[in-house]
Amino acid sequence: MVRFFIFLLNYEVNELEVAASYGLSERYLNKGPISALKSITDSLKDGPVAIYDVMDDPRLQYAMEAKEEGIASILSVPIQVHGKILGALRVYTAEPCEFTLNDVNFVSALAQIAGMSIKMVRYTKGLMSSIEVLKSMREIQAQRKTRMTPYEGVPKSFSQEEYRKQQA
Repeated sequence: MVRFFIFLLNYEVNELEVAASYGLSERYLNKGPISALKSITDSLKDGPVAIYDVMDDPRLQYAMEAKEEGIASILSVPIQVHGKILGALRVYTAEPCEFTLNDVNFVSALAQIAGMSIKMVRYTKGLMSSIEVLKSMREIQAQRKTRMTPYEGVPKSFSQEEYRKQQA
């Protein structure tokens, strides 16, 4: 059985936050904060990291919890766009697994697609915010156009002939 996690990196607290998961229990999802400095940090800096046995690897922050969840092996791949790390995609297997180059390439491709999608969503969200600001500015400008100019409402000057016609 294959399960996965998508983490996004929170630079303010240097932690990986769960963005999506499949096949993992709520207990495992809520096991505690995942430090970007303690939990398979090599995958964020150096690229994909494959762990054959979770109980025999010091790079794991929650090795006992992983074992209790039934996780035997992990493949961790960074999610990055234009050289900036956004997070990590991790694949978990129930049986010990020697990940092949094809496995690593496939998960890396998925991580790249996820990174581009995340970047596009953030970009689109920024555009939508900009559009809303521009709409509000246009509404304010429209309100200004309905106001009177300094010369509107000032009595008009009439010639004596026009004045007599209005009085009659």
